[in-house]
Amino acid sequence: MHNGYGLSFYHISLNSVFQYAAIVRAEPCLHVHYANKTFSDRKDGIYTSLPDCCLLSNIADYFFGLSPISPYLCSQIMSQPLAERLRPRTLDDYIGQKHLVGEGAVLRRMIDAGRISSFILWGPPGVGKTTLAQIIAGRLKTPFYTLSAVTSGVKDVRDVIDRAGKNRFFNEASPILFIDEIHRFSKSQQDSLLGAVERGTVTLIGATTENPSFEVIRPLLSRCQLYVLKPLEKEDLEGLLRRAVTQDVVLRERDIELRETAALLRYCGGDARKLLNILELVVESLASEPKAVITDEVVVRSLQQNPLAYDKDGEMHYDIISAFIKSIRGSDPDAAVYWLARMIEGGEDPKFIARRLVISAAEDIGLANPNALLLANAAFDAVQKIGWPEGRIPLAEATVYLATSPKSNSAYLAIDKALDLVRRTGNQPVPLHIRNAPTKLMKDLGYNDGYKYPHDYPGHFTPQQYMPDELTAERIWHGQHSPAEEKLCQRMAGLWGERYSN
Repeated sequence: MHNGYGLSFYHISLNSVFQYAAIVRAEPCLHVHYANKTFSDRKDGIYTSLPDCCLLSNIADYFFGLSPISPYLCSQIMSQPLAERLRPRTLDDYIGQKHLVGEGAVLRRMIDAGRISSFILWGPPGVGKTTLAQIIAGRLKTPFYTLSAVTSGVKDVRDVIDRAGKNRFFNEASPILFIDEIHRFSKSQQDSLLGAVERGTVTLIGATTENPSFEVIRPLLSRCQLYVLKPLEKEDLEGLLRRAVTQDVVLRERDIELRETAALLRYCGGDARKLLNILELVVESLASEPKAVITDEVVVRSLQQNPLAYDKDGEMHYDIISAFIKSIRGSDPDAAVYWLARMIEGGEDPKFIARRLVISAAEDIGLANPNALLLANAAFDAVQKIGWPEGRIPLAEATVYLATSPKSNSAYLAIDKALDLVRRTGNQPVPLHIRNAPTKLMKDLGYNDGYKYPHDYPGHFTPQQYMPDELTAERIWHGQHSPAEEKLCQRMAGLWGERYSN
């Protein structure tokens, strides 16, 4: 598909056609026509086949209220999912993310200025990453190329960059290359983007649901701004529901009453796309009713399940396990059991949860209550022996016990300090008197000479040097103020005197 400027657009979905309608109306000389071609969008599987000489201006006229749309294009619109039909076309229609695109916000200022730099959008599914990229492309009136990290290889990336470079004029903004799920790109695929992004051949907009710090190579990340998209608020989602039933070309023809919305909001988990998909499903389930009255009961009956948002390999996996461990560390049993339930309901591996409990018992409770580690290990064994779903009970028992237990991380801090000391000081020799001397030669060399056997002394203790000669002044373990550790600290001070006095 070519326009009057000789620019090329390819892999254009029907939604992309709508996006460029505004451009056509703003630039009357820009006539995009289809010459007996079928254009496909490999990302979302939408295929559009338009008649010869069908001008985008016709579509533009429809959206600007200047003429009715043709029956063919109307059928194309009607066949799209609700989420696609309601996808915002302008920033004014865009829902949420006011910290980025609200009046005076950083991204809004760049868009208004007509120039943007490469950036990556990071946020959960259904918060508007793809939509925002498409709106920006339409606002800047620049070619918009899209690749899916799922289906595209290095060759596809290079082909896009080459085409974008050939079709760019000096006084124009760089074409936009949008890569959805950029975290799925391999290192070599991401490497192939570096030169084009640095030279400005393309302006990269990446979208990811995963933490870019872990999934995007550092050189590419350093060339892009990072913008975090927040989950949509309740007010945003309710506004989207009202817009759907009053403005959508299909739903507005039905008599729909949103009597209750709590279930809709709970099931969608802050995902606008899922919310609209659920709404569409519920309305279809009420097709035989003269009036579609949507209540929480109707939603639950239509879905038959609670599809909690939990990706065992994604960002939410790490967020929830982090909340779980921090709740235990913070001595909040209610929160700890809640996050445990979230993991269980989301299908988390029970052995993974049990392993984290063992780690928490050693790291966060430690010497303040050594029994915690025993109980965590017992819970691990119990889960393996009794299986699921009964395994949830010993996991809950261990979780509550750890959360309510006194805390100490002295052992955790001690081993980390010792490791740091080893790395800084290298291989310090073992003092001769605490070396073994299994041979006569070793004895002659002084191995084990002067060693004092503690059990031969009162209280099974006698002072002697155990640290390497160069490190005798180093303190590694510091007792903390829990009842159990206070006793240990007092014992060490009694044995070693001033060395363990603080």
